[in-house]
Amino acid sequence: MCGIVGYVGEKEATPVLINSLKKLEYRGYDSSGIAVINSAWNEDSSDEAIIVRKCKGAIKFLEEKIEAELVKGAINGKVGIAHTRWATHGEPSDLNAHPHTDVSGTIAVVHNGIIENYGELKAWLQSRGVVFKSQTDTEVIAHLLNYFYTQGAEGVRSENTRGDIFASVHAARQKLVGSYALGVICKDFPDRLICVRKESPLIIGLGQNENFIASDVPAVLEYTREVYFLEQDEMAVLYNDHVDLFNAYAEKVVRQPFHVDWDISSAEKGGYAHFMLKEIHEQPKALHDTLKAHLVTEKSASGGKEGKPVALSFSDEINDADFKKMIQNAKRIVITACGTAYHAGVVGKYAFEKFARLPTNVDVASEFRYRDPILDKDDVFIVVSQSGETADTLAALRLAKSRGAKIIAITNCVGSTVSRESDYVIYTLAGPEIAVASTKAYTTQLMCLYMLALCFGSERGVLSRAEFERLLTELESISDKAQNILDNKTEIQKFASKQFNKSKIFYIGRQFDSANSLESAMKLKEDSYMHCEAFAAGELKHGPIALVDKDTLVIAIATEPSLYEKLASNIIEVKSRGAATMVITSDTSGAFDSCCDSVIQIPSGESALESMLSVIPAQLFAYYCSVLRGNDPDKPRNLAKSVTVE
Repeated sequence: MCGIVGYVGEKEATPVLINSLKKLEYRGYDSSGIAVINSAWNEDSSDEAIIVRKCKGAIKFLEEKIEAELVKGAINGKVGIAHTRWATHGEPSDLNAHPHTDVSGTIAVVHNGIIENYGELKAWLQSRGVVFKSQTDTEVIAHLLNYFYTQGAEGVRSENTRGDIFASVHAARQKLVGSYALGVICKDFPDRLICVRKESPLIIGLGQNENFIASDVPAVLEYTREVYFLEQDEMAVLYNDHVDLFNAYAEKVVRQPFHVDWDISSAEKGGYAHFMLKEIHEQPKALHDTLKAHLVTEKSASGGKEGKPVALSFSDEINDADFKKMIQNAKRIVITACGTAYHAGVVGKYAFEKFARLPTNVDVASEFRYRDPILDKDDVFIVVSQSGETADTLAALRLAKSRGAKIIAITNCVGSTVSRESDYVIYTLAGPEIAVASTKAYTTQLMCLYMLALCFGSERGVLSRAEFERLLTELESISDKAQNILDNKTEIQKFASKQFNKSKIFYIGRQFDSANSLESAMKLKEDSYMHCEAFAAGELKHGPIALVDKDTLVIAIATEPSLYEKLASNIIEVKSRGAATMVITSDTSGAFDSCCDSVIQIPSGESALESMLSVIPAQLFAYYCSVLRGNDPDKPRNLAKSVTVE
């Protein structure tokens, strides 16, 4: 979704806002804008009270637009808000870009989310003479705020909201239906910035004589590591020297800030051409860190060095006794997520059924909430979300919780809504993921799902002690194997250089590989804009083969030796119809050498765990195709990182 930043402090706000906004451009990049309370303004001058500048396109175009004014010092102000947009209501344009103001220019607003009743509110405001300039739902908020600010509303915080910007924001939010994170400034209160949050994420950064708001942590890391994660329905008023937090009833609340321990360099490109390529290469470390956080090893006799892995522990996040009781009582696993996280869930289904012998359902979160699902108190409900703020996933979580199911969350974001509302949380230690197309988030989600499946299998007696420890050892080897793939990526790049102009691409596989094909195809669609489908290899003959011709590329994923022969047969079928073919495989026998144009070798091991490896060549292939086709792999068109609307 969109990215919000805000600043109040002793520095000039505009450079800080632009710099912070760049850290959030992965959240929206079809337009951007800033609004700053003019330090030089007074009622007798002709200057703008709130200086607003906005522009269609990437942030660099906004920078170019205001460059001359910055040099002249014409955009001076110590308080401001800024926004990078992912369009929902209204096409990308200068006019539809945020911030939006009321007619008088007294109030400016930035907004992440969707106002579902904006049509009704717009009609009501128009009936009172308000003239709208844009097509956005956000402009409604600016005019609604001004209505309460100028006309008043009784019984909100003071006797009347007239002239009270805090009370006006509080009154306005009670009229808004939907999801929103808001940043609000008012010319009559040039020392403060107000924010409010419902559904859409918002953090507050606490600095020295300066404070910030942002949609995500990377925006403030350069300035502070102390943050508040704004809770549902909370408001805050930021001054340069302190921040006041308020609950849904406008009552003050007190909370300790959270210290962010990310290395700031992890949110920078670090010499890589794109964040996507950097994050693909960060997977060995991310996989290692995610496993290490929960892996218990046997101390060796010599020097107390770490020995073989013997157990998994989630005691940092959960009560062991309660967790084990939940595992023993479990009758079914239900996994729900969206997009890439959903694909991880499909792999997880195979893992839970293989290693824990528990029936497992996987649902797209946006469908789950509307089909009146059948849930039992002994169901274990697993939600997977990189951001921990995905709107449909949160709705599914809340529905499952209301039906009595136990909730396990897998997320990358400490303090996110998903993490706070779940019974148990397992964190992926992937660090910040800036590229819109998830890579390391996916593989670390798989690592968490595999760990949970093995833990369930061990606790329920499905896996013997020896088999459990063997599989833990296999998990421990995954990060080194991932590094091996990255060290030998040249063949993938060469193949991409020959195939990046194909008009049809199919990913096929069987069992775990079929599930992993879904994510592999999505990466190619997201970044290269090449039409790509994924399906079980056995389904080729039931329709899709009619599309195969010389303009087709078929990529097979093959990590299960017992199915190599059948998959090779599928490859021969498409090759005889003119398709180019590639196989990503851990086979060492040469089973595919004679039937494929290119064989991408991945290290062999426990085939059921190799989804974390076989997807890496597919990620690289998608990246290279994107670059070869002239796209920006970090910012796929029409997509944003954290989807906080339905």
